[in-house]
Amino acid sequence: MPCVWETKGRDTALVVSVSSELMNSVAEQYGLDPARVEIRNRFQMRDAQIENVAWALKAEIEAGYPSGRLYLDSLAIAVATRLVRAHSSASLQSGARSGRIPDRKLRAVLSYIEENLSRDVSLAELAAVAGLSVTHFKRLFRESAGLPVHQYLIRRRLEHAKSLLGATELPISRIALEAGFAHQSHLARHMRRVLGVSPNALREALR
Repeated sequence: MPCVWETKGRDTALVVSVSSELMNSVAEQYGLDPARVEIRNRFQMRDAQIENVAWALKAEIEAGYPSGRLYLDSLAIAVATRLVRAHSSASLQSGARSGRIPDRKLRAVLSYIEENLSRDVSLAELAAVAGLSVTHFKRLFRESAGLPVHQYLIRRRLEHAKSLLGATELPISRIALEAGFAHQSHLARHMRRVLGVSPNALREALR
């Protein structure tokens, strides 16, 4: 989609491309005619499920592809499947998606999370933003975003901590609090589990 980006500071882009052969293969698996499946134009729209796959792909690339081709293929298929099912002319109508949070409400929830990363946000708060009960929200968020809400929040906090580690000289203990973690060891534990490195090692790598 033709567009122009104007940045007022440092910016980073993660661009993922999917081959037409893979898109056609996924469409055929759903019993669709690939010639009739058209990807819809999207602008300034976030898809949490594709985002999470992209970050996983980025981490795999930066780690030197330790998981092998099978893992990369599974990520590629996940992106292609999401594009066909949610962003193409073959997508289900939004009114028929009883198992997902409507796109407008999901964007509101994701924006609320971004604006409150440093706070101890409750499930009830997020459910209220979506206009759902806590139980209903918890189930539908996983279906909509591709992972449980607490895991999504941790990943977003880790990305925020990562940006602070690379762009500031703040002590790691302060960064942990700024990113919404209870303390430095809390940040370190999740960073090792998700990104495979310690905060100190990541800061050195980003310099």
